[in-house]
Amino acid sequence: MSAPEENTPAASSTQNLNATTPPETDNPYDKPRYRNYVLFMLTITYAFNFIDRQILVILQESIKQELLLSDAQLGLLTGIAFAFFYVIMGIPIARLADKWVRRNIMSIAIGTWSFFTAISGFAQNYMHLLLARIGVGVGESGCSPPAHSMISDMFPPEKRGTALSIYSLGINIGVLFGFLLGGWINEFFGWRVAFIVVGVPGVLIAILIQTTIKEPIRGARDAIAKVEDPVSFKESLKTLWSKKSFRHISLGASCLALIAYGGAIWFAPYMLRNFDIQTGELGTWLALISGILGGAGTLYGGYLADKKGAQDKRWYIWIPAISAAISLPFLFLVYLLDDLYMVLCLFAVPATMATVYMGPSLAMVQGLVNVRMRALASAILFFAINIIGLGLGPVLVGVISDLISAEFGTRSVGIAVLGVSLVFGLIAIWQFLAAGKYINDEMQSARG
Repeated sequence: MSAPEENTPAASSTQNLNATTPPETDNPYDKPRYRNYVLFMLTITYAFNFIDRQILVILQESIKQELLLSDAQLGLLTGIAFAFFYVIMGIPIARLADKWVRRNIMSIAIGTWSFFTAISGFAQNYMHLLLARIGVGVGESGCSPPAHSMISDMFPPEKRGTALSIYSLGINIGVLFGFLLGGWINEFFGWRVAFIVVGVPGVLIAILIQTTIKEPIRGARDAIAKVEDPVSFKESLKTLWSKKSFRHISLGASCLALIAYGGAIWFAPYMLRNFDIQTGELGTWLALISGILGGAGTLYGGYLADKKGAQDKRWYIWIPAISAAISLPFLFLVYLLDDLYMVLCLFAVPATMATVYMGPSLAMVQGLVNVRMRALASAILFFAINIIGLGLGPVLVGVISDLISAEFGTRSVGIAVLGVSLVFGLIAIWQFLAAGKYINDEMQSARG
């Protein structure tokens, strides 16, 4: 098996990554075909990460009706119950990834979360489903930090924004198939079957990762003659905290994640409550919008940051801020208009902008630390993104929706999304602009 070579945006962008450092005879990643295959497999793994995570979004109205849940309970189920264990386990797993074989960690992780996704279909009550989602969160915590570290050892600094954006396309691929499969399977067979169908294939992916991917050489693309031994956890945290740009990027990305998760998770229930549309059709729309257009935003964000940032690293910071500013006015139109298909079309703009920040943010964080801290740096960033974004976002929207439901009825969740998006969107823009003051100097000092 090899990565696709056809002239698609993802494939052509992968081909653009072929120019790297001079060949090293003992490094299999000097071969572009193998390097692209591994990037392809890591992206597919991340896609399954989000299929298993995202499918709950399109299923939650059916689950709510069968298990008689409140919006706050749904917010807990889709948010903090998953995110808390995801980020808590992510840090020790990332520390292990900075020392141990990252490929092994990823194969174990996908097998774990796929198992818990499948058994979610057998839940008989809220507590059963809550525990299964915690298991999914624990498994998924072993995906991105090792993958980010591997990609940084596969591609040189000037190509990492694009490479990490290609990997981040897994979000959009997962959203696409999560909505598409979840919507139609739920409509014809029920939500339990949907969990089982998307959970089982992860076992095959785990086997492929373990048997076909070789561990990258640490520091191979940074012209490092000798890779330093891992520093202590305390020293790593001290180094990260000393980077002002890292602090601002983490908070800005977390606020954008809060808007993205809070909006994405509650958009389907909002549409089903206020418009005459079934889960199959809605899932198809959301698959196309969030999957394809969102994927284009993810890919272009990293590509544009690499292109513009070649001369000035602040573009890696400005691009996420610009994407947030574009999204906010369209969100107000989405939740205030009453025409079904106009709302769906307008939703395409914030959906496209929602993950633009991911590639540039990851590239900057990976460039701010040494090679033995990359997985941990990624885990700390994801700790902030998932505690604030995934953990707080859905719950905050759900609680606000319950509080104002007497006044706004079925529109309450939309009003809640708007209020949350406005406040945290402005904070995100402020934080990314603040990071731009320090990024050039701190990137330079990291190289020295």
